[in-house]
Amino acid sequence: MSMLNRPANGTDTGEIVASMRDYESAQKTVSKLIAGEVPARDIAIVGQSVRTVERVTGKLGYASAARSGAINGVLIGLFLGAILVLGNPEVPIQLFVGFVFIGVAVGMILSLVTYAIVRRRRDFASVTQFAADHYEVTVQAASLAKARQVLGAARVAPVRPPVNLDEPPRYGERIAPGAPAPEPAEPVIPPRPADPVPEPEGGATPEPGAATEPGATTEPGAATEPGATTEVPSAPSPETPAVPDAAPGDEGIAGGRA
Repeated sequence: MSMLNRPANGTDTGEIVASMRDYESAQKTVSKLIAGEVPARDIAIVGQSVRTVERVTGKLGYASAARSGAINGVLIGLFLGAILVLGNPEVPIQLFVGFVFIGVAVGMILSLVTYAIVRRRRDFASVTQFAADHYEVTVQAASLAKARQVLGAARVAPVRPPVNLDEPPRYGERIAPGAPAPEPAEPVIPPRPADPVPEPEGGATPEPGAATEPGATTEPGAATEPGATTEVPSAPSPETPAVPDAAPGDEGIAGGRA
């Protein structure tokens, strides 16, 4: 059932308060409105998109026409016999049975005559019924507020538990009713990141080919002043071999040779 507030197509039927798919639900809604003291004369059931449905029950023939006429005749005979018994309780049973047979004969004759007349147009039996796409319950404007109150009271909204505004919000937790709320955990402080290594000032870089002293290491983070050059140690020059001094005995030998 859906609650609607749009006006109905016909002003004489009032405004729509409910719409149902089947007629039985519309009847229950009308009964609820009447029980809620809504005047019955202000209520109407309007079928929208009404159509006729003809269901074929079987093929017609003289035999089927006579059979259906006999069934109807039994009912007619029982009805006439009941009237006769009520008027005169001392009527014999034979007379009662006779009325039943008379009803069967009359029913068969009427059914055969009817089939002989209509068999040229149709040769099948069917049952016609009306159906609608949906049914709308309408109420006059004088009782519209009362009807909406009655139908609105039938739909009870779910009641939510009260919210404690003093507690912090908890996401993704399921707490059983009545259970104590868990204590909030201490926040975890993330470790402080290491300080980045500063870049050399002025963008100075050592000149290519500059050599450093053996064993010397450059301290990390040490910057070179712009325009400064690194002294290169000179290579040692080859030394002249020293001539050994002549011994005293060798001088005489050298003089004699001269």
